[in-house]
Amino acid sequence: MDTLIAKCKSAKKPLVVAGCVPQGSRDLKELEGVSIVGVQQIDRVVEVVEETLKGHEVRLLHRKKLPALDLPKVRRNKFVEILPINVGCLGACTYCKTKHARGHLGSYTVESLVGRVRTVIADGVKEVWLSSEDTGAYGRDIGVNLPILLNAIVAELPPDGSTMLRIGMTNPPFILEHLKEIAEVLRHPCVYSFLHVPVQSGSDAVLSAMNREYTLSDFRTVVDTLIELVPGMQIATDIICGFPGETDEDFNQTVNLIKEYKFPQVHISQFYPRPGTPAARMKKVPSAVVKKRSRELTSVFEAFTPYLGMEGRVERIWITEIAADGIHLVGHTKGYVQVLVPSTGNMLGTSALVKITSVGRWSVFGEVIKILNQVDDKIASNRRISSQVRQDKCSSCSSQNESSACSNEPDPSACGLECCEGKITLEEGQVSWIDRFAEDINSQNVIGWLLRKRKNQLKGVENDVALGSKKKQEWMGGNMGEWGVVDRALLGGMLVSFLIILALLIHVGFRTLSTK
Repeated sequence: MDTLIAKCKSAKKPLVVAGCVPQGSRDLKELEGVSIVGVQQIDRVVEVVEETLKGHEVRLLHRKKLPALDLPKVRRNKFVEILPINVGCLGACTYCKTKHARGHLGSYTVESLVGRVRTVIADGVKEVWLSSEDTGAYGRDIGVNLPILLNAIVAELPPDGSTMLRIGMTNPPFILEHLKEIAEVLRHPCVYSFLHVPVQSGSDAVLSAMNREYTLSDFRTVVDTLIELVPGMQIATDIICGFPGETDEDFNQTVNLIKEYKFPQVHISQFYPRPGTPAARMKKVPSAVVKKRSRELTSVFEAFTPYLGMEGRVERIWITEIAADGIHLVGHTKGYVQVLVPSTGNMLGTSALVKITSVGRWSVFGEVIKILNQVDDKIASNRRISSQVRQDKCSSCSSQNESSACSNEPDPSACGLECCEGKITLEEGQVSWIDRFAEDINSQNVIGWLLRKRKNQLKGVENDVALGSKKKQEWMGGNMGEWGVVDRALLGGMLVSFLIILALLIHVGFRTLSTK
C-alpha cells in the first residue's frame, strides 16, 4: 500500500485510499495529503472521488449504519456474489488490527440477506460466498444465529443445484454450540462441504497469549465433528509462526497438529506487529527464528498429497472462472476441491460431471463427461424481456375499470391471452381483417356496433382454438374458412344498412331538386 501511494503521489495523480488500514491507522504518515474512505462509508465513494478530482482532500471515517447490500457494483467474477453478513467481531485478539477498523459486531437482518440472495440468483449468479470477520458470531447482536440465516438462504437456492453457497471463515468459539446444525447445512446438496476455521497455533499457551478465547481441544472438537458428520468435508486453517513468547515446544505442537490432520489448505504467515495492538508491545521472537519456523512448517504442509485418492472418481463440479494458464477452466467439487478442465465451448457458469484424470498438490485435473445446467444468455435474456412485456401489459390492463382484467381465466374483453401468467400468446398474423377494419369505423353507428360484436366473437373463437376447444368452432360453422350463420347475418345486415342509407341519400337528393 505504501508503494502504491508513493507512486501515485510522485505521478501527481488524485488518490483515494479505502479499507481497514486508513480506518484503523488514520494517522499514518503515508496517508498525509490523500483522501481516505472508512470501511462503513463505502457507499459515499463517488462523492469522495468527485471532491478529490476537484483538488480537495476528503477524510470520511465517521462510523454510521451498515452500508446497503444492494450498492451498484461490477463483480470481478459475474458468477460469484460476495455477500457480507456482518461487520466487526466479538473477539479481542491481541495481534489483530481489524477490530480497530471495523469495530464491534454489526449484523445484517436475515430478511435483507435473503432478499439479496434472491436478487443475485435472478441475475445469474452461480455461487454465493458469505463474507465475515467471523461467520459464527453472526446475529448475536440482533437476536438470531448463524443456523437460522443459513437455513433461510438455503431455502432460496434453486433445487437443481445450479447455484452453490459457500460459508465464510469462522473462529472456533461461536460455532461450537451450533456444530450439528452447521453440519446439517453443509450436507445440503447446494452448499459446499468446506469451512475455513483458523487455529493460529497448536499450543494452548500461545492461544492464551493471542486471547483467542478457545483451546486446542475446542478446535479439535469443531474439526472432528464436522469431518464425522459431513461426507467429504474439507477444512482450511491459518497458522501464525513466531508469535511473541512462542517456544520451540509450542511450535512443535503446531507442526504435529498440521501433520495429524493434513489439512488441504493452510495459510501460513509470519507474525507482524500491528501498530497499536497489545501484541506489538510483547517481547518478539527473533526474526531469523520466525522465518526458519515458517519455512519448516511450509515444507511439512507441502509434503502432503491430499487429493491422491480422487483419481478415477466421477465428481460434480461448478465452473466459475478461467485458470491462470488461459487453457483450463476452474471448477470446484462439493468439497471445494479445485478441478481444472479443458476449456471447450461455453462452460462458464455451468455445472458438470467430470472424471478425475490426475491429481496435483493444489488441484486435480478432470475430463468433462456431461454438462449440467447449461447457461444460454440469449434465451435467459429473451425470457426476462418477455416476462417484463407481460408484466407491462398486465399493468396497463389492471389500470382499466374492467372486472375481468388479468384474471387467471383468459378473457377476450380484457387483457387478452398475452398476460394472465403468459399461458397463451396469439401471433400478430392471427388478428383478422375485421379487427383492423372495425377500428376505423365510427363507434357510434350501427355497423360499428355490429363489427365490434363480430370482433369479440372472433377473438373468442381464436382463444378457443388456442386452447384446443372445438365447440365454438362447430357453432360458428365448423371450418374457420367457411361462412357460418352469424357471418351471413352480419353480411346481410351490412347490405341492408347500405341500401337504406343509399335510398335516404337518393330521397334527399330528389327533394332538393324538386324544391329548386
